[in-house]
Amino acid sequence: METATPVQQRATRPPRADALRNRERIVTAAREMFVEFGPYVPLDEIARRAGVGNATVYRNFPDREALALEVVCSVMDRTAEAAEAALTESGDAFEALSRFVHASVDERIGALCPMLQGAFDQHHPDLDASRQRLEDLVESLMDRARRAGQLRPDVAVGDVMVAAAQLSRPLAGVMCLSIDRFVHRHLQLFLDGLRAPARSELPGTAVTMEALRTPCPDTPMSSEQPGGHH
Repeated sequence: METATPVQQRATRPPRADALRNRERIVTAAREMFVEFGPYVPLDEIARRAGVGNATVYRNFPDREALALEVVCSVMDRTAEAAEAALTESGDAFEALSRFVHASVDERIGALCPMLQGAFDQHHPDLDASRQRLEDLVESLMDRARRAGQLRPDVAVGDVMVAAAQLSRPLAGVMCLSIDRFVHRHLQLFLDGLRAPARSELPGTAVTMEALRTPCPDTPMSSEQPGGHH
């Protein structure tokens, strides 16, 4: 019977607690700095904010693509956890949906995902899994509010996610974070418009996530991204 060598044994050991904390600090710092300064903020600046050395950053993330992917997946996972928490609430279904939407905006998912779109493989299995989990949970929240007669029937997951993304994205021509104080105010105006009975007829059809991922027929697709990969 073969026995594991010391090298094999070390490879199968779980990460130490301090190593996990360092990784979490790096991801948190990267999330903050991507929002504040854009996707190409120097990695040594991220290391400085995280309170770790450059070598620690590269030990966890060999390149910018790996770090950007981890940041987006972690934001999606945290947003999904907020949706799961909302689903466990036994009270008003629409209020649970509203609390989730406000929480998702605080994660700055709308600022990060479009900004980092060209920074990693959009079909990475980890990203696909995080995305599908989030979409399924939001659909469950909306379906519960719809069945309770509180959500207008002509909206879909894409409508909610687009609004949350747009409202959490920094506006052009203003200081990046200056809009934060207005986000929840404007988000509440949007949520009031989702309530049933609807007071108007919406143009077009309900927006699904599949529709959002389908390119416009007159928009050429390009494999090149501005700025390239760093």
